[in-house]
Amino acid sequence: MRYADIESHCTALPGVSVHTPWSESRVFKVGGKMFAMIVMDGRQPRGVWFKAGEASFAIRTRVKGIEPCPYLARAYWVAMDGLKPLKAKELRAYLTRAHVLVAAGLSKKKRESLGIMAAMQDNPFL
Repeated sequence: MRYADIESHCTALPGVSVHTPWSESRVFKVGGKMFAMIVMDGRQPRGVWFKAGEASFAIRTRVKGIEPCPYLARAYWVAMDGLKPLKAKELRAYLTRAHVLVAAGLSKKKRESLGIMAAMQDNPFL
């Protein structure tokens, strides 16, 4: 998997917008709330940060190359160094789950306005 594949996957999820609030880092949001980020070191990507559930956080942070995310660990975010710690299929599933976790915290009205109500009802990650 490449960083471009991560961006394509995240932007294909319903209601997603992309922002660059910190230099070149790409922040993926749903309803104005972050769910994932491609962390940049200058112009070079160096890893991926994403929201995980409490159980996933405990499991993932035991894997070499994945650690609690700086500043966001209390909200169960993980920081992945590079792309090697997870297989492509696993990473896509975790990014999809991060999207669902954050979207689930939005109001029903907000989810409806973003067109993600039906997608969430059909999602096995809830």
